[in-house]
Amino acid sequence: MRGWVISDNNDTLMGFRLAGTEGVVVHEAAEVLDALRSAMRMQNVAVVYLTEKLAHLCEKEVQTIKEQGSVPLLVIIPDRHGKSDMTASIARYLAETVGIHI
Repeated sequence: MRGWVISDNNDTLMGFRLAGTEGVVVHEAAEVLDALRSAMRMQNVAVVYLTEKLAHLCEKEVQTIKEQGSVPLLVIIPDRHGKSDMTASIARYLAETVGIHI
């Protein structure tokens, strides 16, 4: 199994490629939704990484995917434009997906 990244900039994608993870760069909400649907159908992908900026473009769809608890797992990652605190992001993610509050 492998990961797949959907990013809004080439720098993030290149960093993931250096770690062996492929993906795409998109900018508009329609492109994000197409890339997300495509990635979620990939048979050999276990984790889909989506940058925070792109997740905000499609908040409703992203929340629906996360609530379904489907495979691949959808993980929102901070990017260079992100304003979130990683600790708060991880705590919120655990609370939303698993029900653990820390």
